[in-house]
Amino acid sequence: MAGQAVPVIIDCDTGVDDALALLFAVRHPALDVRAITCVAGNTDVDGVVRNTLTVLEQAGAPQIPVGRGAERPLIEPARSARHVHGSDGMGDLGLPAPSRGPSELDAVSLLRREILASPRPVTLIPTAPLTNIALLLRTHPEVTRNIERIVFMGGAVATGNATPVAEFNVWHDPEAAAVLLTAGVPITMYGLDVFTQVVVPSADVHRLRTSAEPGARLAGELLAHRPARPGEALEAEEAGGLGDAGAVCTVVDPAGITSRPLPVEVSLAPGPTRGQTIVDRRPRPGESEIHGGERETALVDVALGVDVERFVKLYLETVEGV
Repeated sequence: MAGQAVPVIIDCDTGVDDALALLFAVRHPALDVRAITCVAGNTDVDGVVRNTLTVLEQAGAPQIPVGRGAERPLIEPARSARHVHGSDGMGDLGLPAPSRGPSELDAVSLLRREILASPRPVTLIPTAPLTNIALLLRTHPEVTRNIERIVFMGGAVATGNATPVAEFNVWHDPEAAAVLLTAGVPITMYGLDVFTQVVVPSADVHRLRTSAEPGARLAGELLAHRPARPGEALEAEEAGGLGDAGAVCTVVDPAGITSRPLPVEVSLAPGPTRGQTIVDRRPRPGESEIHGGERETALVDVALGVDVERFVKLYLETVEGV
């Protein structure tokens, strides 16, 4: 990406793959990471703050402000994903406690300050449940005038992971996701359909794990914790999925995904479809609309395909500093 770096703010629930995303973001010269905000998700919010600060320290990142955000979704209790990310949310790697501390501002205040202060419109990259973003949009709607785009990791066109139809980030706080979709700014949905495809081969994971450079080595350890085929036994040099990092790659290299603008809404009703992102891929209205059931839904740029080799190459070159 030529020219001036894109100002970005990452909202995360660090998490193994959020950590992979942060390692990439702070090392890519096309991104100006203005702040990072934390929300409960993969682990509790205090653990997310600790993990985020640890990753920044391991990466040798500059002093980026980190804001503590929502402890729980808007309506429901928090439900972690420690069974995936480990008891500490970071694969139980035994990383040292960070020496740096978080911002005095809470996440919503930090988001508002950095968005409005940016000389160029900001791109938001939420890789977590969308509670902080919903609170921001409802409390300070004026921020939308300086938001270029929101590229969020969440949702699914086809199969979910938290439920058969719902992806974790949206399922964790469906009401917040519904608020996001009505933000009135361009939105890209980087959902499970592409999230699961981008896998770093085992030879590359092994090389990263044996690196003398702390950030690259951490990337290797994190990738080794993320099997290419979730549910199978972890192996010492398992190929690893990039996960959330793919959403950040999309900001740097939008041509790496194939997408279509499609109507998207979130199922909010109790029951087995709660948290589902309903993506309307029909070429024409159906009987429901014809008979007076038409609903106004947000038009979202939905990622339907991804160039896996392109994103893997981009990620490795950036994190290894090639």
